[in-house]
Amino acid sequence: MMVALHRASVLLVLFLTAFLPLPQYAQDPGMVHYIYQRFQVLEQGLEKCSQATRAYIRDFQEFSKNISVMLGRCHTYTSEYKSAVNNLALRVERAQREIDYLEYLRESDICMESEEKTMAEMLLQEMEEEKKIRTLLNASCDNMLMGIKSLKIVKKTMDPHGSWMKDAGSDSPKVYVLIGSSSKTVLEFANIRAFMEDNTKPAPRKLLLPLSWQGSGQVLYKGSLYFHNRGTSNEIIKYNLQKRTVEDRMLLLGGAGRALVYQHSPNTYIDLAVDEHGLWAIHSGPGIQSHLVLTKIDPDTLGIEHSWNTPCRSQDAEASFLICGVLYVVYNFGGQGPHRITCVYDPLGTINDEDLPNLFFPRRPRSHSMIHYNPRDKQLYAWNEGNQIIYKLQTKKKLPLK
Repeated sequence: MMVALHRASVLLVLFLTAFLPLPQYAQDPGMVHYIYQRFQVLEQGLEKCSQATRAYIRDFQEFSKNISVMLGRCHTYTSEYKSAVNNLALRVERAQREIDYLEYLRESDICMESEEKTMAEMLLQEMEEEKKIRTLLNASCDNMLMGIKSLKIVKKTMDPHGSWMKDAGSDSPKVYVLIGSSSKTVLEFANIRAFMEDNTKPAPRKLLLPLSWQGSGQVLYKGSLYFHNRGTSNEIIKYNLQKRTVEDRMLLLGGAGRALVYQHSPNTYIDLAVDEHGLWAIHSGPGIQSHLVLTKIDPDTLGIEHSWNTPCRSQDAEASFLICGVLYVVYNFGGQGPHRITCVYDPLGTINDEDLPNLFFPRRPRSHSMIHYNPRDKQLYAWNEGNQIIYKLQTKKKLPLK
């Protein structure tokens, strides 16, 4: 830089000298002296500028050196900080993994405790449920069906569908007949002999119900007629025959009444039954070709006491009945017979398939419209193509409960 300044001063001097007059043309020595003084002042100024420039260069070099040192230190500090941050990140990641593992162990312990608690609650609930069922289906009745001994055709009417019965909860000898798959008229006969005679005198009493029944699943229990109310899918009516009043009504749940309970009973959607344990309802569950659902009903309050999904299908079935809390489903494969009991369901599990003989009915040409068991006289009351039939049964003792 100094060399550049020196060259600049020399060039300036030469430039100015070029404008000086030649010695022979000089006019005034004073002018020349003045010009040379000005040159000296200019050179002094240039020298001061050069000195200042050198001082600035020294200061800049010192500043640059200091900056370099500071940048080196910053780089060192940056490396140290970066290393410390990386170590801290590794420690945080390791700590997070340990926390996750401890949380996993804690959740596993909680899940195991929860599963054990749930299993214990389920076992307790199952024990309570089994105890409730055993109380509901007490061991006072221990008969199981072994065969159909004989049949007796009591009478023949013209209607292929209907139901007939005696009161399953009393010793009354009266016989009640409900002709057809839907009506409001109930015929009351004084006894079975009066029902059998064609020219009955006096004539049977006609009872007019306020509501129509649906199908042939009606039952008479302790003076009240229980039937499926026509026009509803799942309403059960309790009608007191003596008082001529509707005492109560209920709605069955679980898809009841949405499909036929039996394939070969084209008008019955809910089949009611009575056995030694009281009032029951058999109906189909949800879905196509569904299994039958067995529901225990309190006859006094019409409350549902318990329901079971049975393994018995509605397909090819024509009727069913209960004896001592055991459901027997009658099947008619092909619609022409023979009529066999091929599905038996015991809620208590005391009857096994190997304990049962081949259970079949005497051959009939068509399907049964109804088959109901009467626990008072231990017989089956059936309706088959207009024939009112009584089946006598052969039973034996069930295995004791464990």
